[in-house]
Amino acid sequence: MTTKTMKNTTRQDTGALWGGILFSFLFTGLIWLLGGRLDSIELLPDTGASWYYWKLPEPTFWTRATAWGFYLAHQVTIWGLIYLAQKRKTKYSTGLNKLNWWALGANAFFITLHLIQTHLWYDGLAQDVSIWSSQVSVIILLVWVLLMENKRRGLFFGKKVPISQEIMRFARKYHGYYFAWATIYTFWYHPMVSTPGHLFGFAYMFLLLLQGSLFFTRIHVNKYWMVVQEFTVLAHGTMVAVLQGNNLWPMFAFGFGAMFVITQMHGLGLSNRARWLIAAAYAGLTLWVYNGRWAALNEIIRIPAIEYLAVLAMTGIFWVGLRLAGIVKSRQKPAWQS
Repeated sequence: MTTKTMKNTTRQDTGALWGGILFSFLFTGLIWLLGGRLDSIELLPDTGASWYYWKLPEPTFWTRATAWGFYLAHQVTIWGLIYLAQKRKTKYSTGLNKLNWWALGANAFFITLHLIQTHLWYDGLAQDVSIWSSQVSVIILLVWVLLMENKRRGLFFGKKVPISQEIMRFARKYHGYYFAWATIYTFWYHPMVSTPGHLFGFAYMFLLLLQGSLFFTRIHVNKYWMVVQEFTVLAHGTMVAVLQGNNLWPMFAFGFGAMFVITQMHGLGLSNRARWLIAAAYAGLTLWVYNGRWAALNEIIRIPAIEYLAVLAMTGIFWVGLRLAGIVKSRQKPAWQS
C-alpha cells in the first residue's frame, strides 16, 4: 500500500473520536479511584429536589474563585476556538485542523484541572446557582438538536415540521456557542465526586466535550455518533432515578425511549421492518413494566411532550429574535442605502 493510499484510508476524525472515548472512560475510572479521598468531607443534609447535596457548608473565597475562575477560562477558550473556526470559514473534512487539536488539548487540560480543583477546594458552581439551571441547560441542548435535525430525519416518525431556512441557518451557525456553554457550565457545576450518578454524568459530559472539540469534521455530524449521544441521556436519567429510589425510573426510560421511537431512529436509515420491530419491542416493554399500575402510564408522555413543545417554542423565539434583529438592522442603515 502506498503512502498516498494509506492517507486516503486513514481518518483523523474517527481516530480522535475513539481516542477521546477511551480517554473519557479512563478518566472516569480515575475519578472513581480517587473518590475515597473526598468521603471525609462533611456535607449538609439533603432537603429535597431543589437542593444540591455536594457542596461545602461553609464556602471560602478560594473555593468560589477557583470554581468560577477555571470555569470562565474554560468557557472563553472554547468559545474563542469556535469563533476562529467560523471566522476562517473552515470546511468539513475527515482530518483535524489545528483548532481541533487545540480544542481537544484544552478540554483535556480543564478536565484534569477540575479533578485537581475538586480535591483541593471541592466546590463547583453549584454553591452559587440553582440545580435547575444545570438540568435545564442540557434539556435545551437536546431540544436544539431536535430542531437542527428536523430537516434530515423529521420530528414525528420521519415527517418534517416546516421550519424556515433562515431559522435553520441561525440554529446551525450558533449552536456551537450554546452547546459549549451548556456542557462546560454543567461540567463545572458538579465537583468530581465518585457517586455512580456523578461518574456516569461526567463520562457523558466528556463525550459531549469531545463532540464539541471535533467541530467541522465529518465525525461531528455522523448520524450514528450523534444518536449515541442523544440516547445516552436515557441511560443516565434512568440510572440516577433508580439510585434515588423514587420509582420514577420508568418515566425517564420510556420517556426518552419514546423520543428514540418517534424521532431519533428515523435518521439512521433503518428498514421499515427494523423500525416496526423496535416500536413493537418498546410497546411490549411498556405494557410489561406498567402492568398493574396503569394510572402511572401518563409518565411516558411527559418528556416527549416537554421536548416537542420546547422545539416549537424555540422556533418561535428564534423567529421573533430574527425579526427584531432585522428591524434594528434596517433602522441602522444610512438613508441612501434604503
